[in-house]
Amino acid sequence: MRRRPLFASLALIREEDRHVWGTCAEAEGFFGEPECESYELRGWVPEPAGASADGWLGSRVWLVPEDPGADAWLLSDVEAAPVPGGVVVTGGDDYLGPPEEYRGPVRLHDGRRWLGSCREFAAVEPPQWPAPPLVLRGLAPGEELRRVLTESGGREAVLEKAELELRDGRGEVLTHRLFWAVVRGWEASPLGDGLIDLTLDGGFRRPEPLWARGVWERWLAGPPEEIGAWAGLDTRRRGAWHDLVRERAARRVLGDRPAGTAYELDGRHVTDEPGLWLALGEAVNGPGGYFGGDFHALHDCLGGDFGFTAPATLTWRNADVARAHLSRALAPEGEPYDLFAAVVDALEQDGMRVVLA
Repeated sequence: MRRRPLFASLALIREEDRHVWGTCAEAEGFFGEPECESYELRGWVPEPAGASADGWLGSRVWLVPEDPGADAWLLSDVEAAPVPGGVVVTGGDDYLGPPEEYRGPVRLHDGRRWLGSCREFAAVEPPQWPAPPLVLRGLAPGEELRRVLTESGGREAVLEKAELELRDGRGEVLTHRLFWAVVRGWEASPLGDGLIDLTLDGGFRRPEPLWARGVWERWLAGPPEEIGAWAGLDTRRRGAWHDLVRERAARRVLGDRPAGTAYELDGRHVTDEPGLWLALGEAVNGPGGYFGGDFHALHDCLGGDFGFTAPATLTWRNADVARAHLSRALAPEGEPYDLFAAVVDALEQDGMRVVLA
């Protein structure tokens, strides 16, 4: 029995003029292992003493040089593995990377607590494996794509900058991925007459991580209908959930509610930073709603076009949960601050009176 396709609808679109090359419902290779950077931390000392550094370390891990003149840098979705004399951390680089020529002591934190330190570090060259291709199975090609493929004579065909547009089970655009589309091959698809399996070079796009597939499955079925559908997820998957919330919001037009509106935030599950932004988004814009993901985005949302008009009132239920989990946070360079209080202050400064309950 053939499994149900994950994607309700997927379109390959030329970015320049929005021409649709073709549509399908299956994309093999959409999930995979994203390209990452690795660093060997030599002389690793965990904090607290005896803490494990084996497995997932955090969604966002800052590496803070001991030299105050050197800037901290960020790794995302970080895994750790012990090695003789230290530990290797692997994650997505923030494109800044470590300070030039600095290889001295660094201390790591995840925005909430210190994880450990090392006396020196070195970049680890990853093995060079060819990127797995993206195969659009059962693609219904448009006439122009058929012409391009025929004229290529089986050779590489460059479709240039393209967009992979994903729609959910209700037919609404969920998100999209931009990439440089290069056709490596194609063949008739067993999924139906006139359909093809189109193979695209995988080296020009970043696959979604395999561990996030369950989050994608829930969103591709359709947006949540109840508040807190994310509550049972761990921090890592809450972050992936919020990524889709933010991307979906970028394509939607929200009408601002009138001044004086009263909002209510369900704070029972605000035990981490992704949970904070998810709960706030749903308080203002309902299930699956967006209302910022950092202080810059929050300020933009409070300025209008995201469902809010000042002045208004937010009643934060079970605020003690967030206070207990978010009052002791760390800024990128490691300075302690109160994230819970900072969010309350930011809301009130832009016209959202907060009532803690």
